[in-house]
Amino acid sequence: MPRILITGARGMLGSALVRFLQKKKKEKIELFPCDLEDLDVTNPGGVRSGIGDIKPHIVIHAAAFTDVDGCEVDEKKAMSVNAEGTKSVAQACAEVGARLIYISTDFVFDGTKRSPYSEADSPNPVNVYGQSKLRGEEYVSGILLDFLIVRTSWLFGPGGRNFVDTIRCLADSRKTLSVVTDQVGSPTFSEDLTEALWLLADSEAGGIVHVSNEGACSRYEWARKIVEFSEKNPAMVRPSTSQEVIRPARRPSYSVLNSSRFKEITGRSLRPWVDAVEAYLSSSLSPGGRGQG
Repeated sequence: MPRILITGARGMLGSALVRFLQKKKKEKIELFPCDLEDLDVTNPGGVRSGIGDIKPHIVIHAAAFTDVDGCEVDEKKAMSVNAEGTKSVAQACAEVGARLIYISTDFVFDGTKRSPYSEADSPNPVNVYGQSKLRGEEYVSGILLDFLIVRTSWLFGPGGRNFVDTIRCLADSRKTLSVVTDQVGSPTFSEDLTEALWLLADSEAGGIVHVSNEGACSRYEWARKIVEFSEKNPAMVRPSTSQEVIRPARRPSYSVLNSSRFKEITGRSLRPWVDAVEAYLSSSLSPGGRGQG
């Protein structure tokens, strides 16, 4: 019976993985959800003993400091969690012979391309968050032979702060919203990503794989769809630019991911982002979703 350990099990992606894998008990897997109290990735000794005691076959490393502006303000914490913490997880996996699936980000790229980024494109992060996640990637590939780095983008879903819930909440309390038109990416639903991770975990794929929902949009276009699916007038969303919004961390202007390799490995692709956003907003998973009784 394969043992699967999940770090960051109470975060947005980690909790989605736990929900998904708990439904897979008929697949005869043994699940070990670990959050900060169980496995603090900034404690190398604790990581080594925690993973050493469980001896998992697969570790899905979803624990991360994902607050992009927070990382810019507190670089030490960002590197401690996202880089050095990942190093500790990778070293522990090497000791027990576990396969590591590391969740990374589109923010390892600088956004200068105008076509989707493939796994072969060179990273060049423009903010501390991207730098810390890239350092984590380098530790994983330098320490392990059996690993998979899964880069994803613009994640949304239940269990954590995200753009979809923020926009819908603001739409309830404001008459107009200003959202940038010059940041383009691929929104990715956490529930869809978990299915993709399951397919990848069940494969023999290694190296780097990009996974996101199909299609791309600006944050402005995304916000208009969120408002529309929330049964409000999308005209309330007004276009702005990144120069008009002062934030600690710079964002790449274009970070769309090419998911062709994922399709080659699994024979599958994730549904279009528009469909995923609509599904989330109409489900009981979304705060105030129409599917709630």
